[in-house]
Amino acid sequence: MTNRRSLLQAGAAAVGAPALTACSVLAAPMTGALRTTPPAGLPRRVNLPVPFVAQDDTLCGPATLAMLLRAAGLAAELGTLTGQVYLPGRGGSLQIEMLAATRRNGALAFTLAPQLMAVCTQLAAGTPVALLLNLALPWWPRWHYAVLTGYDLDTGQVWLHSGQTAHAEWTLTTLEHTWVRAGAWSMVALPPGQWPQAADDVAAAAAVAAFERGQGVNSPAVLEAWRSAHDRWPEGLAPTLGLGNLWLARGDAGIAASLFEAAARTHDSAAAWNNLAIARSRLSDIEAARLALTRAERRAREREPRWLPEVLATRRELGL
Repeated sequence: MTNRRSLLQAGAAAVGAPALTACSVLAAPMTGALRTTPPAGLPRRVNLPVPFVAQDDTLCGPATLAMLLRAAGLAAELGTLTGQVYLPGRGGSLQIEMLAATRRNGALAFTLAPQLMAVCTQLAAGTPVALLLNLALPWWPRWHYAVLTGYDLDTGQVWLHSGQTAHAEWTLTTLEHTWVRAGAWSMVALPPGQWPQAADDVAAAAAVAAFERGQGVNSPAVLEAWRSAHDRWPEGLAPTLGLGNLWLARGDAGIAASLFEAAARTHDSAAAWNNLAIARSRLSDIEAARLALTRAERRAREREPRWLPEVLATRRELGL
């Protein structure tokens, strides 16, 4: 078992809650706040019927991912996922592999805010949450992935799919200590068209862009995801640009131009004006492309200098 901080899963086949040693006397501020002043509308108790996949040896990463994907309605074979995320040389799985494999297997991957309230809010929305835990000590870690399936604020209990045990019963306090010791990292896997409770347009667009890199521009699921993001945040700049860029990559400059123009006029965005120039050029509307590029450069020089190199590169590329 490795104790390197970069390794985000080790071979812990946890059945119950770990011994906390000195941590048992520490306060659990997130637990206290969650039990006494939960967010408005948060149910006091949630327990989701999440498919259970037992882990063998050091495979809590692949097993956790299999459970998330199956809960999202996607096929997920433990053997296939093991090949995608398990690193034999390190005896575990890294966060980056967990996120990438989620996208590769047809789901959007989101990390959540490092707060128990955020995790429980997502559970209340019907989505299980993968947690990275440290079952030992900060200076001698024992990393473990588990799936949080439920909580009870009145009793202070949570349920985890962990190791060989489905719905293992822990206390919220124990969960907070072991989770915080591992950096309070969590993730969810959602099918295209669904979003975390706390997602905004920027986070959604980033997730879909990563999904697109894993699936490719011609994937129907990618188109569905961008359309859903645009429908959910119709005034959001990032989803509109993302959907426009997808149509441009698919060869439909007309749809792309309509989306870019709407974004440009709503946000006066240098990026939107720049992309509109590209789309207009591909439609052979050179004068309209020149006007859009002029707007893009002016906006970049005056208010959005980070876009100026891109705009100037577009000017060179288009010969305008």
